[in-house]
Amino acid sequence: MTTSLGTVFLSETAGTAVLILLGCGVVANVALGKTKGSGAGFLMITFAWGLAVYSGVYVAFRSGAHLNPAVTVGLLANGAKTYAPGVDVTFASTMTYFGGEFLGAFIGAVLCWAAYKTHFDEPADPGVKLGVFSTGPAIRNTTWNLVTEIIGTFILVFVILMLGKTPTQVGPLAVALLVVVLGMSLGGPTGWAINPARDLGPRIAHFLLPIPDKGDSDWSYSWIPVVGPLIGGVLAGLAAAAFI
Repeated sequence: MTTSLGTVFLSETAGTAVLILLGCGVVANVALGKTKGSGAGFLMITFAWGLAVYSGVYVAFRSGAHLNPAVTVGLLANGAKTYAPGVDVTFASTMTYFGGEFLGAFIGAVLCWAAYKTHFDEPADPGVKLGVFSTGPAIRNTTWNLVTEIIGTFILVFVILMLGKTPTQVGPLAVALLVVVLGMSLGGPTGWAINPARDLGPRIAHFLLPIPDKGDSDWSYSWIPVVGPLIGGVLAGLAAAAFI
């Protein structure tokens, strides 16, 4: 049975939108002022991002729920013949996954802004408002920030690929828990983007949305959570192929 590229695009768009709405939503709840969850801390953020992935995966089941260009390139580097049942690996299908992932991330970020619009209107540090949408380093160092994103994404994609080769029935829950532990262990230096769409789509939304006193969108850093995860995804795909 062949799955159309239109179905793939809608599936990835919807799943990634849910992922980003819930993920950025918990950051907004914790970081912005006058919310019910204000100040709840990083632990709440890590768990919620894992559950956001869990939700997005189920929404995007028709396309195999990549939700992340790093996963897509990881499968490509791994030598996969299909991206999901009925979806052959081609240039067109690859671009379709990318398009759905980035568009979904943008839509999810806009929905998050709409949900917290009155809180974004309140005076706050511009960095806090940007932090709802995209990641940033705790200590800015181009080389080591890039290394952090490569390592984190490598583990994400490598474990996902190995899960596909082992007799486990936990499925999306395993990936959700993986995202949680990555946040708890490797999220400190950069905020663990580990997904180019997760960072770039919301960053573009931050740039375009009418948020009072939002400051700039930190474009000088923006390439790191894009390039790092793509490198990590490719390395993970190549490494996982050695275990077949």
